[in-house]
Amino acid sequence: MPQLAELLQVYGVLIVFGIVLVEQFGLPIPAYPVLIVAGALSVTADVSWHLVWVAAILACLICDAFWFRAGRFYGKRILRLLCKISLSPDSCVNQTEDRFRKFGVKSLLVSKFVPGFNTIAAPLSGAMGVNPRLFLLYAVTGAALWSGTGILLGVWFHNSVDGVLDTLSTMGSTALTIVAGLLALFIAFKYAERRRHRSRSAIERIGIDEVLALIEAGHDPVIIDARSLSAQQMEAAIPGAVIFKACQPEHLMASLDRDRHIVVYCSCPDDVTAAEVARQFMANGFHRARPLKGGLDAWNAQRGNDPELDPATC
Repeated sequence: MPQLAELLQVYGVLIVFGIVLVEQFGLPIPAYPVLIVAGALSVTADVSWHLVWVAAILACLICDAFWFRAGRFYGKRILRLLCKISLSPDSCVNQTEDRFRKFGVKSLLVSKFVPGFNTIAAPLSGAMGVNPRLFLLYAVTGAALWSGTGILLGVWFHNSVDGVLDTLSTMGSTALTIVAGLLALFIAFKYAERRRHRSRSAIERIGIDEVLALIEAGHDPVIIDARSLSAQQMEAAIPGAVIFKACQPEHLMASLDRDRHIVVYCSCPDDVTAAEVARQFMANGFHRARPLKGGLDAWNAQRGNDPELDPATC
């Protein structure tokens, strides 16, 4: 038995538990290949797929319960934290929020199969007030499907997996270097993707004081809420703001004067989503469209003396 396979044979359950636990807490450590290898070894070696499956489900459940409670007690704040530390672009996190709103707690059945969705599904469940028992039911079922599929793939393709393990074992320390290199490349790619995404949103922002000055001067800026629909449920919109996702963009733009001030806000780090929507307006001739610096948080900090806005229509 090759050394790598022996290590998995002796400590297989603990290794699976630890790697799945670390991945589910948000670190970019791919756990699925480990589940596949464990499934292959359950055919050719003394590794119990039952124990591996239980260990993976338990690791998922520990993390899901932690993030659920964090979402329940800290709400949107924990989602903003995950958005900041996630390697996925911020707009992708917003898209997962909308997926959750569309399918509800049932989305937990497939969330672990969707990159980015897994990070946000459990805390969003807590923030949205999902019943804990219902959450537990779908979280356990989703974890069982995810981990069971990985183990089953290993069982089906155990001959191929054993061949890869044999090759890696004969390579000695070189194999570890290759694996570490591939992991580093994956992290670098995701980081570069995030940086590229943010660079595209590098447009001029408008500060909250300037927005309030425009309103008080009678310029009547159009305030656009670019947040996900789930975020809107958790935090009230600016009074009079137009909900961008509730409109047909072309209809909304056709109804507005292109010389009018357009202020777009969101609640994500670096105002990324707001910047993307503002770019859409600029591309259609709205040269005064700008994202609000600091987003909804900046507005709420001033809401004790905020003036009323006249709502626009889609």
